[in-house]
Amino acid sequence: MAKQLVGTAKFQIPGGQATPAPPVGTSLGKYGVNLGQFVQAFNDKTREAGGMMIPVVVNVYNDRSFDFITKSPPAAVLLKKAVGLAKGSGVPHKVKVGKITHAQMEEIANTKMNDLNASDLDSAVQMIAGTARSMGLEIEG
Repeated sequence: MAKQLVGTAKFQIPGGQATPAPPVGTSLGKYGVNLGQFVQAFNDKTREAGGMMIPVVVNVYNDRSFDFITKSPPAAVLLKKAVGLAKGSGVPHKVKVGKITHAQMEEIANTKMNDLNASDLDSAVQMIAGTARSMGLEIEG
């Protein structure tokens, strides 16, 4: 009998630092997945991320096996890292909290290109610029 997809779980956890605690346990426990096995596989795959938030999509099958796909970190996390911020502005159109260059946005767009719904690099940079503006960052150049 072929494996059938029972469910899909999506969540974000720091790369290389997954534990069976929430959100992993609450998302996968209801499907009967071996949490230790998932945690070990995820941590091995994302060890080089160094604690940066990594979105993951886990597909669970009827024999309690699973596979997972890791995505690139969220644009806001990459922007905060590039500028050196702890968090974005609470009032982004009035209070600016930092500046970002076009070159930095291109680098972030290249990192996220596979996960963005963009046809070319210019449109990907525009998406990243929109996120930067909504965080209260000024765009230079």
